[in-house]
Order: sequence, then C-alpha cells, then structure tokens
Amino acid sequence: MKKIPIGISSCLLGENVRFDGGNKHNAYITGTLGEYFEFLPFCPEVAIGLGIPRPTIHLIKTDNQLRCVGVKDATLDVTDRLRNYALAQKTAQAHLSGYIFKKDSPSCGVERVKVYTHNQPHREGVGIYAQQIMANNPLLPVEEEGRLGDAGLRENFIQRVYVYHRWQTLLQEGLTVQKLTHFHARHKLIIMSHGNYQPLGQLLSTATQENLTQIADDYIVQLMTILKKVVTRGQHVNVLQHIQGYLKKELGADDKAELGEIFERYRNGELPLIVPITLLKHHFRKTPDPYIEDSFYMSPYPQELNLINQL
Repeated sequence: MKKIPIGISSCLLGENVRFDGGNKHNAYITGTLGEYFEFLPFCPEVAIGLGIPRPTIHLIKTDNQLRCVGVKDATLDVTDRLRNYALAQKTAQAHLSGYIFKKDSPSCGVERVKVYTHNQPHREGVGIYAQQIMANNPLLPVEEEGRLGDAGLRENFIQRVYVYHRWQTLLQEGLTVQKLTHFHARHKLIIMSHGNYQPLGQLLSTATQENLTQIADDYIVQLMTILKKVVTRGQHVNVLQHIQGYLKKELGADDKAELGEIFERYRNGELPLIVPITLLKHHFRKTPDPYIEDSFYMSPYPQELNLINQL
C-alpha cells in the first residue's frame, strides 16, 4: 500500500531546526510509523525567517488577545506571520491525512501550551501555526508527539488517520450513494466501539444522488468527531460480543465459554485486545462471514503496527 501523507514538525524527524540549532528526533515516528506514513516536514518558525539558531518566543495574553512574541524582546511579534504562513499552506496540505505536531511549542503545540499573563504561565494555549492548520481543515486528525507515548491515544490517532485516508480515497474515486453506504458498513463496528452509530445510519438513509454532497459532508464531520473519543475496554467488549453473535450457530458450548472468559479477562485488564480479536479471527477462518470479513474493526490498520497488542 502506498504510504499515507502526514504533516509533521520538522524537528521530530531529526532536522536541526530548533531555536538552539538542535532537534527532537522521535525514533518511534521515524522508525515504526515511517514504514507506513510519508512524512512532509514543516517548521513554521524557520519558514517565516526567524533563522537557526533564533531568539526564543512564547505566547502572551494581553488585552484578551493571544500573541506570539520574543521572550527577551517583546517587540518581536510573529503572530501574524505564523498565522499567514499556515493560511498559505491550506491548498498544499489539503492531501494530508494527518499531522503530528511538537508539543509545548508556541507555534506548533496543540494543547496546554504555556500562555503568559503578567509574567505568570498558564497551560491553556494552542500554538499559533497549529491552531490555523486545524482551522484550515477541522477534519484532519492531529496529535502531539508527546501524547503518542500513551497506547490509547496513539491507537486512536492512527485509527483516525486510516479512516480519514480511506475517506479521501473514496472522494477521489468518485462518490455515489452506494459507495457511501458501503463505506459506512465497513466502519460500522468501529463506530459502534466509539459510541452510538445509529444517528449516522439514519443520516445515510436520507441520501439521494441529489443531496449526496451535503449528506457526505455532514457524515464525515460527525464521523471524525465520534472517532476522537478514546474507546474503553467495556466498549470494545460490547463490540466483541456483537461480533460473536455472528457465530452463534457455529460455536459449541465450550467455544462460547472460552470466548466469554477471554472477553472478561480483557475487560479486567488481564489481556490485551489482540487476544480476543485473534480468537475471533480463528473462528471466522473456519466459518467465514461476508459482513465481518468486509469490516475494518478487527483489521483497522496494518497489524505490524502492534497497536492492539498494547490496548
């Protein structure tokens, strides 16, 4: 499969573009994720001409306005330059399927960036460049490299990247009511694990060729919003039990008991998600089901990423 295009802060790839001339190389990103993602690096601070090395900048709030200025020289205000650079990238970045930002950065941080008010820091800000990139495309899955260390957040981000990439591919191939319905069917169990899938199904039931564009726009906004919620073990168990229902005529009492035990051990944190999914796949290999085989839930991304081994 062709690698998925992902925007990324340049320093995370090992490029020496930091204010001190260094980098923040992330081995997991360049190693593991680099096997599946094509990274397109951006360093907005260098792009607007601040140079390497450069004076440090930070976020301040003054007169209820957020500005990005020099730490030692407050007359160095780069707020508008950062925002305008991000705006200028809107078309060039439209094909991206995700973005990984540098945490804590006044230009690239996604959340809890220090904002200084009367010289007192409060972790309440968003980097100026990152904020505009997210505004350019609210559907774009974004994450900070620091949060990728959390297994749940890491899996959630990568799952959203793959779902959004499949959506982009669907649009490129040409959207029809049938293709949209099939897309939903293949993701239905994933949606179920995150929350209530029925509103999306009801929305699609109103789709016609005449209103297809509007329905599709509403659908993907709601879908990407639902997927932002990290799935709990209990929610996964509900879906696993639902999937088991497709085997109710094929499984004997011992197999049902074994699955039930594995599900509960997973719910209690004794086993990773890979265990019940592997067992279910084993049963479906013996008695295939077209719907389950077509669903992305048990194979949402390449298994080599080992994400569900840690959930």
